[in-house]
Amino acid sequence: MCDVGITVLDGDTLRSLHVSLREDTVSLTGAQVLDLAESEASRSLLGLSLPQHLKSSALRRMNIDGVDDEGVDDDVDFRRKELSPEEASRKLNEYLSAIADELKDNPLVASILDGSALRMFLEDEDDFAMIAENLFTDLDTEDKGMISKREIRNAVVNMGVEMGVPPLEEFPLINDILKKHGAEEEGELGQSQFAELLQPILQEVADALAKKHFAVIHNIKIVNGSELKKVLANEKKLNDVIAKIKQERDNGKSGHKSTEIIKDFLEKNGKELGLPPAEANEAVILLYDAVFADIDSGKGASEEEDEFRKLVTEILEKFAEQLEANPIYCDLDG
Repeated sequence: MCDVGITVLDGDTLRSLHVSLREDTVSLTGAQVLDLAESEASRSLLGLSLPQHLKSSALRRMNIDGVDDEGVDDDVDFRRKELSPEEASRKLNEYLSAIADELKDNPLVASILDGSALRMFLEDEDDFAMIAENLFTDLDTEDKGMISKREIRNAVVNMGVEMGVPPLEEFPLINDILKKHGAEEEGELGQSQFAELLQPILQEVADALAKKHFAVIHNIKIVNGSELKKVLANEKKLNDVIAKIKQERDNGKSGHKSTEIIKDFLEKNGKELGLPPAEANEAVILLYDAVFADIDSGKGASEEEDEFRKLVTEILEKFAEQLEANPIYCDLDG
């Protein structure tokens, strides 16, 4: 069995994209501009439908998502507005840039299903036989050695994205393939009959995906240091963080080393600053080890305020540097 790989969509393909309107364009509504931009972005992102949260965040970057001081919905107001060709072109490309910037800060992790994973184990008789046997066994809950022909649908569903099969509700062509092969008819199948019916179904799914790739977004966040850099660049936010850590130092931890106090604070509160959750995975443990190995662990807790500020800043900068070089993937479902 082979697992489907993942692709990181960070907006790079959008940065060089410049869309021009047709020469005969007289005017466009804001809604038409947004639809055109989203269509062009989707085409550049391997056909991926843009998630709503991505579109909303990009619109916020353009200050046209939300309610203004007078209670007017900026989004609705913009969508209804008639734009000249010049203004429409400017807003279209501004929206594309905003999408690219949002992906840079918050990349999407997706699997691009192109049929290759399915073809790989279909071409290996032993691999396919093992998969078919496992699927049949899972569906034969009564251990009769026979299952309903209609269970073929569940077999395809159970294979899932990990094996290269898109969700049926998002890729309806699979339903047509199942109907074509009688997957909704009455009857029972033994294990060999099940395998014989499953094989051509999966082959047609693989062929369909080869013609039109399908992208599945995973609920994974990539922590690449971009959020932490914003904290470092914002003097007020940075001062607030330093003040909170200093308070930890002054409240009962005076005997601890400064690095220990800072590390403890970041492990508990780092997520709010753009650090990965301390309990996320082994990569996070290695990240903390790499950062604090470069810091003078012999520093005491009695440093002057300026020295303490420099120490906290240095540690946060090292985290940002490490995450930019080696981003960490965090499963949001975990």
